[in-house]
Amino acid sequence: MTESAALLELRTVTQQFGGVTALSEVDLGVPEGAIFALIGPNGAGKTTVFNLITGVYRPTAGSLWFGGAKISGKRPHEVARVGIARTFQNIRLFDNMSALENVMVGADARHDSSVVGAALGLRRHRREERDGRERGMQLLDLVGITRVAEDTAKGLSYGDQRRLEIARALATQPRLLLLDEPAAGMNPAEKEQLGVLIRKIRDIGVTVFLIEHDMGLVMQVSDRVAVLDFGQKIADDTPSAVRTDPRVIEAYLGAPADAT
Repeated sequence: MTESAALLELRTVTQQFGGVTALSEVDLGVPEGAIFALIGPNGAGKTTVFNLITGVYRPTAGSLWFGGAKISGKRPHEVARVGIARTFQNIRLFDNMSALENVMVGADARHDSSVVGAALGLRRHRREERDGRERGMQLLDLVGITRVAEDTAKGLSYGDQRRLEIARALATQPRLLLLDEPAAGMNPAEKEQLGVLIRKIRDIGVTVFLIEHDMGLVMQVSDRVAVLDFGQKIADDTPSAVRTDPRVIEAYLGAPADAT
């Protein structure tokens, strides 16, 4: 992978917590326009990678780059502004707001009107509110849940809540979408629909960086797969190459047939 092909790069990143090394000199490059998956056993450091990318942590050593600019050290809201959005292992929605309102909250991250403008109902705020509703409905359509637009988030099925969280993240207009175990808790039909959705997101021009334990989904949708084990990268290749890599089989996948 050439440097110019990477939208996101981790350059020899190390992350320590006290005496524990969560990541050790990890290099990653996520190509623009790709679906990139990061896999590995529990505790391998996968979520630490996402927390570094989104500014929750600052690396102990090394650096992170996005679109050719250094982002390590930026705060979470600054990272969102440059075009990175994420979902979480544990769904984080506004339970008593409607599905549409949840997505509109995401759109607010790109709005310029002030609190005073909102309170006074100024023209810019009214326009942004209207545009936010239109964009929200478009995104609910993209993820396939326009039927529940006016339903409260807490009343949605688990699969619909997962899709709603993705729609809200997309409302921030990211160039890169981080999905943290999006298939967790889904049934086989929902996982199949999720795979279709992830490819749709890639096809509309958003690069996808995926952490996922469901190897069927990973191998189905990914263009490239990297593997962490005890904070170290042990593989970074095409899905077909990773699934037959002896180091990956020993550390994570087990027998090759288990990865099907």
